[in-house]
Amino acid sequence: MSVHFIGAGPGAPDLITVRGRDLVARCPVCLYAGSLVPPGIIALCPPEARVINTAPMDLDAIEAEYVRAHEAGLDVARLHSGDMSVWSAMGEQLRRLEARGIAYTITPGVPAFAAAAAALGREFTLPEVAQSLVLTRTSGRASAMPEAEKLEAFAATGATLAIHLSIHVLDDVVERLIPHYRADCPVAIVYRASWPDERILRGTLETISAIHAKDPVERTALIVVGRVLGASDFRDSALYDAGYHRRYRSGGGDGGTDDGGAGA
Repeated sequence: MSVHFIGAGPGAPDLITVRGRDLVARCPVCLYAGSLVPPGIIALCPPEARVINTAPMDLDAIEAEYVRAHEAGLDVARLHSGDMSVWSAMGEQLRRLEARGIAYTITPGVPAFAAAAAALGREFTLPEVAQSLVLTRTSGRASAMPEAEKLEAFAATGATLAIHLSIHVLDDVVERLIPHYRADCPVAIVYRASWPDERILRGTLETISAIHAKDPVERTALIVVGRVLGASDFRDSALYDAGYHRRYRSGGGDGGTDDGGAGA
């Protein structure tokens, strides 16, 4: 018996991985994260499966379901939205499973920021514009931000910011970022990326609050801030340059890495 933690992806049922789909389809017990996991993925469960919405449950109740399945020798599909590596509350579940000696596996999923990038039709890292993407959030009731991880600290780098769980404090986010990115910096709000009701609001740090006030979204929205959203005159990556040496293609330049990795 194992508890299989599965990243259900950003919303579209066909964005779950093949491994995740197959695990859901064979597990006789499924726990899923409320409205964040679409009905199309829950429909993959076996017809006779015990399917449990964890939205109203606390950690003790969730643990009790794992113990019940373990005692019955039944595998569990534990579905979380996006990918469990960030803000999934998986860590405390794993700790309890380990204390009880219950086996588990982890199957990654397509994260929300990747679905947002696809919806926007943008690459979040562009040569000489930004080469880092910061996944962050603002303080909330569930978790406060460490002092060293304030928005201002990340903004000082000029990296592209993907700000989760913060649409309710949009005005505060804007005020804190303008000194670092300037008022004309592009901003996009992506609501429920890949869902049928996906929405995108575009503006700048100067205009996005007013745009959002006229057409507000709540909860599952990602705020993306950075020059990559508006850049069009960035230089080409070296990766496909004719003079760039790499393992599978010789070039006329003066060398470089040959590992086939992304060039900037």
